[in-house]
Amino acid sequence: MRHPTAAADLPDRLWRAVADGDEYAAADVLHTAAADGVDEETLLLEVIAPVQERTGTEWAAGRISVAQEHAATAINERVVASLAHRRTASEHLAPHHGRVTVGCVDGEWHAFPARLVAEVLRLRGWRVDYLGARTPTAHLVAHLHLTNPDAVLLSASLPTHLSAAHAAVTACQAIGVPVLAGGRAFGADGRLARLLGADRWAADARGAAAALKAGLARPGPAAIRQVADDLPHLVDQEYTMVAQSRPVLVRQTLAGLEARFPAMRGYDDAQREHTAEDLAHIVDFLAAALYVDDPEVFTAFLTWTADILEARHVPARSLLLGLDILAEQLREFPRALGLLREGSAAVPDRPTGPVPGPHLPA
Repeated sequence: MRHPTAAADLPDRLWRAVADGDEYAAADVLHTAAADGVDEETLLLEVIAPVQERTGTEWAAGRISVAQEHAATAINERVVASLAHRRTASEHLAPHHGRVTVGCVDGEWHAFPARLVAEVLRLRGWRVDYLGARTPTAHLVAHLHLTNPDAVLLSASLPTHLSAAHAAVTACQAIGVPVLAGGRAFGADGRLARLLGADRWAADARGAAAALKAGLARPGPAAIRQVADDLPHLVDQEYTMVAQSRPVLVRQTLAGLEARFPAMRGYDDAQREHTAEDLAHIVDFLAAALYVDDPEVFTAFLTWTADILEARHVPARSLLLGLDILAEQLREFPRALGLLREGSAAVPDRPTGPVPGPHLPA
């Protein structure tokens, strides 16, 4: 039974403990609430999840450091585990639905959303094999051969991992295991999950539980397919060329910025490193947008990046200049040029302050 009124102030209380780096205070907030009758699913999805979201927002706004963000995430992960450990042995050993595998696609470090899904499914009676972050597709498939689950739930937060997600989706379906996709990488409406051939998409943990309860049909032999079967636009090779040219594109764009943006001449080593990292992420997101042929993948990242630059007191016009220099290098790539033009047009219309978005790798 839920007690939403009793839980109303819990996110703020948990945030204060997490922001102070006090794991024990954080656990006490949750354990006391549980003892007072707030159910575990509410604590997971309506208390811990918003605090984790706030952690990312505070980092994006420049109010906490990368180290503080990592520390906050570690505390949230440990309090999730502490709640799970309050369950009795009989609760752990008595799943009354089927078996599922939950994990992140190869390369995806942001495992917290998948962890919340795994815990909610356990609470709802599923036997869950939780594989955590960046699960190599070959190892995932080997695990599925051993366990023969009813479904595999694949999580991806960053669109830069969509090609890995696509490979995982097709590999799982090829051995007869249906795929339920989730995470921000697939779009707010799940359109990219459908594009990549996933059997279902869910916006959150409760949606995933509902989809599993409704049932996912096992794929037949027709599920064995090639990448171009889902994404025929890839025959132009633009994605492959941009992805493979990443180091050269970053190096040449950085050199162009140094020549045309005078402020960069006064950058220290740390600022130069940040700039190179930002350029690398821009190229990665450009490649991701090319992979799925979806401009929003690129423009959403650019508007968010512009706000991050402003939070660092770096003018967003430097981003526009970088896009121009990239366009000069990619003048033989019509789809890439189109994306760069749309990205440049989107940046001036960004929100006035930092907004929640995908976390860049620290």
